[in-house]
Amino acid sequence: MTRALTLNPADDVAIVLETLEPGAVVESLGLRAVEAIPTGHKIARHAIAAGSVVRKYGQVIGEAVNDIAAGAHVHTHNLAMSAARAGASIGVDIQAPKTLSGATFQGYVRADGSVGTRNYIGVLTSVNCSATVARRIADAFPDASLPDGVDGVVAFTHQGGCGGSSLSVDTAVLQRTMAGYARHPNFAAVLVVGLGCEANQIPDWLAKGGLQPDADLRTLTIQEAGGTSRAIEAGIAVVREMIADAAASRRQTVSAGHLTVGLQCGGSDGWSGVTANPALGAAVDLLVAHGGKAMLSETPEIWGAEHLLLRRATSPQVADRLLARLDWWRAYADRHGMELNNNPSPGNLAGGLTTILEKSLGAVAKSGATPLNDVIGYAQPVTAPGLSFMDSPGYDPCSATGQIASGANLLAFTTGRGSVFGAKPAPSIKLASNARVASWMDEDIDIDASPVLDGVSLTAMGEIIFARMLAVASGEQSKSEALGIGDNEFVPWQVGGYL
Repeated sequence: MTRALTLNPADDVAIVLETLEPGAVVESLGLRAVEAIPTGHKIARHAIAAGSVVRKYGQVIGEAVNDIAAGAHVHTHNLAMSAARAGASIGVDIQAPKTLSGATFQGYVRADGSVGTRNYIGVLTSVNCSATVARRIADAFPDASLPDGVDGVVAFTHQGGCGGSSLSVDTAVLQRTMAGYARHPNFAAVLVVGLGCEANQIPDWLAKGGLQPDADLRTLTIQEAGGTSRAIEAGIAVVREMIADAAASRRQTVSAGHLTVGLQCGGSDGWSGVTANPALGAAVDLLVAHGGKAMLSETPEIWGAEHLLLRRATSPQVADRLLARLDWWRAYADRHGMELNNNPSPGNLAGGLTTILEKSLGAVAKSGATPLNDVIGYAQPVTAPGLSFMDSPGYDPCSATGQIASGANLLAFTTGRGSVFGAKPAPSIKLASNARVASWMDEDIDIDASPVLDGVSLTAMGEIIFARMLAVASGEQSKSEALGIGDNEFVPWQVGGYL
């Protein structure tokens, strides 16, 4: 006897909790498996005729491409994308979030009133030409040499900044991203390094971002410094001063309302939408109830589930902005000869996800049940309370970079296949959807959400996740931080580059 989980009475499929051999009895469904079915994959609860829509979560995840027998494996060989789309009535599912108080963390209160969860020195680059100089400056200060309270000196390099129009979309996105990092509260201070002749002139993008140099935001150009070695020497001197000032910073008790959490998922599997994602959603509801902010992103990965967000949109204007971004992505995919349904990766497919519809329905669960208050562009500052949606590709490092630029001072990242992602300066908490990954990759996983399958409620798991958010925000290292991950994950969006 083995078990299978039916998520909604209207579902045509269930998820098997253990790998099935042909003929294995699935007691909860009252049928036998007609073929081998891997754990986390779908089994047909009844016969499904070719051309029929197939439901999971009570929602359409695809269309049967041939007749499917009861007890059969339902996956890429017999399930394809469906043109059927759910309608959405704007705002009909809005639930006013509870108002809670008392949750606090120990954060760094900056001069402008923003609050950081970490105390880094950042070395930003305006152009790829200054990447080596920035790296050499940061490398002069290994973590072991830093005083207590200073988390690190990190260089953020990229491939852009010149060789294109200063008015191009890519340049505008890069400038917005750099400005977001320059003002980020997880930095005690920032040094910006440029070459001097690039299209992405430092004074221009600082001004566009409402920034100007001061004691905590310094600039340096290699040409004015007299070349590579002199620029490195000058940069080291500046950062040394910044470290001395940063070491004097002290954590203070602040409310959880000062947390802004970026929601990410990567290496998803068939359990992600059942355990880790909805459990994170429960934690988001707690965060918002305490006055905090959360950002859902990865626009191609809400494709087919956007109606769930539209039903929680707080105004027609918010709904229109979300629909406009989806229209842009549809046109983008058509223009480049791609399909939005090509998004599920080989790992997603191996883990039991079949179509983008199925993946998106699980991904949206990360946002909980809180109202959708705003839709913003990539790396634009998040200003609305509660939940916002930030437009981004479905590529995790690129999406997380945008969320940090928008103001996320903490990331929560769910995974079913295993992820080793980290993103300085924002700590990343990793949540596993299944016990195998949580155990096998225990050095990378912060929380195992699989007890949901054994009866632990999503509410209880959400409380565990929220408590870990507060602990990590207060200085407890996440697993990726303990491994030193996060120096190379800065990936500003090149608009023609990713889907």
